[in-house]
This record gives sequence, structure tokens and C-alpha cells, in this order.
Amino acid sequence: MSQNNPNLDSRVQRNQKQHKSSKHATWIKKVIVGGLGFISLLIVLGSIIFMIYASSAPEISYQSLSSDNSTKIYDNSGHVISRLGVQDRDYIKSDKIPSQLKNAIVSIEDRRFYKHHGVDPIRIMGASLSNITSGSLNLQGGSTLTQQLVKLSVFSTAASDRTFKRKAQEAWLALKIERTYSKQQILEFYINKVYMGNNVYGMETASEYYFGKSLSKLSIAQTALLAGMPQSPSYYNPYVYPQYAKERRNEVLNAMASYGAITQKQASDAKKTSIKSGLVKNPKNSSFESVKEKYIDSYLKQVIQELKAKGYNTQSGLKVYTNLDLSAQKKLYDLANNDASVGFPNNTMQVGATLVNPKTGAVNAMIGNRKTDIQLGLNRAVQTDRSSGSTAKPLMDYGPAIEYLNYPTYQLVHDTPYTYAGTSTTLKDFDGRYEGTISMHKALVESRNIPAIRTLENVGVSKATDFLSSLGMSFSDPLSLQNGIGLYISTEQEAAAYSAFANNGVYHKPYLISKVVTPDNESHDFSSEGSQVMSPATAFMMTSMLKGVMNQSNGSGTAAYIPGLYQAGKTGTTQYPDNTYNGYLPAYAAMDSWFTGYTQNYALSVWTGYDHPYQTGNYITAAQTDIAQRIYKYEMQYISQNQTNSDWVKPSNVTAVKSGGQTEYYKDGYSSIQGDKTTGYAGGSLSSVLDSTKKQTKDTKSNKSSDDDDDKDSQKDKNEAKKSAGSNGNNNNDSNKNQQNNQNQNNNNGNNTNNANNNNQQNNNNGNNNNH
Repeated sequence: MSQNNPNLDSRVQRNQKQHKSSKHATWIKKVIVGGLGFISLLIVLGSIIFMIYASSAPEISYQSLSSDNSTKIYDNSGHVISRLGVQDRDYIKSDKIPSQLKNAIVSIEDRRFYKHHGVDPIRIMGASLSNITSGSLNLQGGSTLTQQLVKLSVFSTAASDRTFKRKAQEAWLALKIERTYSKQQILEFYINKVYMGNNVYGMETASEYYFGKSLSKLSIAQTALLAGMPQSPSYYNPYVYPQYAKERRNEVLNAMASYGAITQKQASDAKKTSIKSGLVKNPKNSSFESVKEKYIDSYLKQVIQELKAKGYNTQSGLKVYTNLDLSAQKKLYDLANNDASVGFPNNTMQVGATLVNPKTGAVNAMIGNRKTDIQLGLNRAVQTDRSSGSTAKPLMDYGPAIEYLNYPTYQLVHDTPYTYAGTSTTLKDFDGRYEGTISMHKALVESRNIPAIRTLENVGVSKATDFLSSLGMSFSDPLSLQNGIGLYISTEQEAAAYSAFANNGVYHKPYLISKVVTPDNESHDFSSEGSQVMSPATAFMMTSMLKGVMNQSNGSGTAAYIPGLYQAGKTGTTQYPDNTYNGYLPAYAAMDSWFTGYTQNYALSVWTGYDHPYQTGNYITAAQTDIAQRIYKYEMQYISQNQTNSDWVKPSNVTAVKSGGQTEYYKDGYSSIQGDKTTGYAGGSLSSVLDSTKKQTKDTKSNKSSDDDDDKDSQKDKNEAKKSAGSNGNNNNDSNKNQQNNQNQNNNNGNNTNNANNNNQQNNNNGNNNNH
């Protein structure tokens, strides 16, 4: 049929083509309409999300736009004590800013600055395409100068904060700023706020810092250098990276020429200038502005460390509220630097000390050096490379024994010859003597080493490690019997650990920062949650024994005793290895001397020693081991003046008994003496202990409650101390009393205040240290 009618075939073919073309056009229209609809939906959804985010944007004020970016540090009374990350800034008004600088900034940072209204859609699209083609997912590159000002004023500039929410809020605030301020005012804010490296803020200040002259006197090349630095102040630092600084400066000069701010010849001539031309050779710099006194230096350094550990930028306008008690801090500083009665022998001996609130873990004062002019110098209060000596015994030996083995305070321990298992290494005490079978209480008060190690062996290293871990301590090397006297911990850690004894067994991690408020008014609380790490019974019984260290005549810590104050504490001294220094040093010469003590209100740990104890003359004499005790005593006396002075209340599951003329305690159900696997001693009943001590001490007490007996003993100690002092609490007389007691104790061979740690270095010397 088609052969007979070719025209019909042609029409059919044309109709078929038209139909296909029509279907194709319809499909394209549907795709376009669908695409436009989808885009419209995205725009609507984006607008809704934008408005939601914008509605929660922080307020922005003239103050936030014009102020510097310093982080303000507050004490625990809410007073500003320091500002971080800023010098004295030279604020320059718009009419004093050279037009050359304004043009340079606009040329390199935001060419459409005078045309947009805070947000530049063209710039955003260009940046988006660049990010897409480069495969980057970062939200960057599209910010106007106004948006940069917003980030500098209320937001962090960190890359981690480049979220859709922040970008939306940033854009919204930029639009608000443009409606409120002129372009010249916005440039003024930016030029005065921008960070310029080396802890310098503002371009007028930077001009003086880098070139020693004001902005109005800079050359084109120098102006271009400053204009280009804000993108990466550290990277474009002309002192550190002159080549990168030169490349950035030349980039700015090219942009200025392209923008019409300068001619090509001016740009070419400026590029020939050395990047170091006109630079100040030795610019003055300060990493923080502080009160004139240096006494907060160590505390401030640790605050900065805590801020960085928490991920904060100290140059981002934070408000940092700390636990610093300025009065306590100043007293501690004065004791270390200005108080002759403390008795430092020279300006080389150093100190580290930390004061903690046992109820919260708040660090109220900290000092990490003395007699130094170095700003933010070495903070020995947080060092962990010096042995704590016998201050570790309550934490590592006797505390775990009461907690896990239910030892009573009168538990019999054995001060007899001891050799570490599997070795030929023997352990000695400071006096080279053995006292035989004595009570745990007596062993702790006199700081005997061998009973402590035997106790640790009975507890087990694993259990002792668990106990220490619960008190915030961790160690690179596993705990062992060979390093079982002394811990490598800081005064901050030890003050916090002893705080658990003071606080009924509740431990708080120590902290300096209580709260941080960001520029956008977000508040972050950093108070420490407490955890029950030992029973109240263990804490009370340890405290009862540690009281004796200070208020018993045979105690190693009598120089720290404060009449009338309920307190407890422990001495610690690390002596030199005998086989290395025997014959070259005075008797009882020590490398480290500690005292850590507490009341219900405060715990204070003090270390004294030399940074290089093996250098000639850098040793602590027997008399100088009292320096740490005196620092504790005078500081605790001062800060306790207006505090409640309360004794610890005996838990209901603890019973008091009389033994050896003093009050002892046991947990209900555990009055018997426990066995000792290190000697094969099987243990015994309470009556056997009482019978053995009855021969030595006459019990004059009548049948009153054990609590009343304890109170009487405590009062008796106070009255005797006052009588010995010759006055009611006179510091110098107390000091003389303690020195006399210590002299008597030395003469009696067994009560010297030297404590020593069997640390790793000492183990390498066969452990022949005289530790106390």
C-alpha cells in the first residue's frame, strides 16, 4: 500500500516524529518543573532552618564589637585577676586610620565590601563552587569583612565551629550590623579587633609592635604586610616565616593594584622592599596582662593548661571563673618568698604546694616556684617526677589495709629484718634499727618503713593499685613492693587524695576552673562530682592515726602542729641511696621533703627540694626537712582563722577502745588482730593486745563513753602543747616547741622527721636508702 501512496507514508513518519518530539518536550518540562519545585522546596526549608537558627543567635552590642578579645580570669569572689591573650591595645578611631590601610584590607579581604549589606551572595556562590570543585566539605571562603567581625566578636574562629548553624547566625548578625553601623565604623571595629600574632590585637598596636611607629607612618609595603596577616597571623609572622610573609605581602600589593588602590609601579616598587625592612629587632611582648604581684603566676599557668585541655582558645574573649582564693594564694606566695621564719637556706631551694577544698575538690591556691622572675614558669605543684616519700603510706599501705583487710588501728605489724622476695635487697629504716612487733598506729606515727611494706604485701599490689586509682592516680610503671614507699605524684594529686580522708571517704577530682562563659553567653560548669572511694570508717580511722603524726611527741610531723586545730597529716622525705652517697653527705641528707595535712575545710600538700639534687650542695639537711611543715603550719593557721573548727564524727560502725594509753578504733565485727603472711603470725584477739599493752601503760580513764575519752585525749594534747609553747598559739614559740621535740626525737633514735622513698632510681642502687 505504501508503494501506491508515498505521500501517506511521509505524513505518518512526520506525525511519529512530532509525537516523539512532543513527548520529549513534555518530559523536559516535567524535569524542569520538578527541579524548580525541588529547588523551591529546598529554599523554603533552608529559609525556615535559617530563621530558626537566626532566632537563637546571640546579641551583639557596641561593647562586644569594640572591645578586645582578651579572656578574663576571675577569682572565687568574682573579681578579675588577669586577662589572657592581649596587651594594652591602642584603639584607633576611623578618622585616624589611613585610607591606604582601609583600601589594602578591602582589596584582599572583601572587594565588594561597599556594595553588599553584610552578606555577599555572589561571593558565597563563588566560594561554594570552589568548595565543590575541590571536593572540600568545609564551610569557608564566603565570609565578608562584616561576617569576619561577627566571628571575632561573638563566635570562635576555630575550624570545628564552622557549622551550618553558626554560619546562619553569623550571616544574620552581619545583616543586623550593617543596618546599625556605617561601613567606616565596621572597618574601625575590624582593624582594632583583629589578631595580629605574638599576642597582639589591633593593627595600631601591631604597627607599634612590628615597626615601632603608628599606622600613619607606614610605607605601602609595611601596610600591605599588616593587611595580609589576619588570615594566618602565625604563618605570616615576618620574624618566624619571612618568606611566607613576603609572599602574602606581595599578594596584597597585587590585589591593591588590581583594585585601583595603588598603581602597578607602586606595587612593583613595594615588592622590591625587604620583608624585614623597618622591623623592630627585639619587640617587647607579654603573654598575659596580670595584676602587678607575681603571686598568681603558678595558679594562672595551670588555669591556662586546663583551658587548653578542655579545648578552649585563650584568645577568644572567654570569661573564666576560677576557685582561686586570692588571700590564701598571696599568703602562700609570701611564705615561699618573703617569710624568713620559714627558714629557706638559700634562693635555690624550690617549693610546690597545692591547697584544696576537701568537700568540692576546688583548688584554692597553688604555688610552683620561688625567687624567680620568669612569667608562667615551671610549676612544681603539678610535677609528677619527684617521690612523695612516706606521705604515700596512708594512700598505698594503711588505707587499703583498713578498707580491704579490715585492720583495726591497733593491728600488730612487724618491724623486723625484711628482704624483698626473690632478691638480696634488704629494706632499712632511717635509724637502722628494728622495733619488733608494734601497732600499725605507732608504725605510721613514727613513719617506720618495714611495717608499711609488710602491710602492702598483705594487702596485695593489685588491691593497693585499685585504691590509688580511685584517688585519681595512674602510673606509667606498675606498682610493686620494691617501689612501695613513695609515689611519683604531684602536690595537687596528693592534696586531693588526702581530701578523701578529710571528707568521709568521698573523693573529688581537683579542679581550678569552676565555670567558663563564651562570648555568645554559653555557660559551661566544671564542678567536680564526688565519688565514695572508701568507707567513712576507713577515712575516720586513717584520720585518727594521722592526728598522732602531729600531736604525739613521737610523731614525725610535730613541727606542723597547730594548737587547738583539729587536723591530721603526714611527713615524707626521700633520702639519697647509701651505696652512692654514703660518706659524702651529712647524716639524714634528703632530696625531697613533703608534708601533706588537712582539716575538714582544707587539704594542703607541700613539697620542698632542689631541681638538681645531685649537684654539689643541693641537699636538704635534717633540720631543713621541717620547712615543708612550717609552710603548711603558717598557711593553715592563716586560712583557718575564720573557719569552723570541727572534729571528725566517729561513724556508727566504728568502736573505740583503749590500748597503750591512747584511743584506738576498729570496725564493728573486726576487733581481732589480723594475721600477717609475711611473718607467719596468725593473729589474735583484742584482749591479747590489751593485756600486752597494759603492762606498758597505766590506764587512768574511768568508765565513760569512748567518744568522751577521745575528746579528753585531744584536749590533753592541746593543753600540753600550749603549756610547752609558753603562750596561746604564738607562731614562733610553736616553732621552737616543734624544733625542740624534733631534737629530742632525734636523740631517741626513732623519731627523726626524715622520710624517704624507695623509688626507681633508688631501687637501681640496691634499695639501701634510709627511708622515713
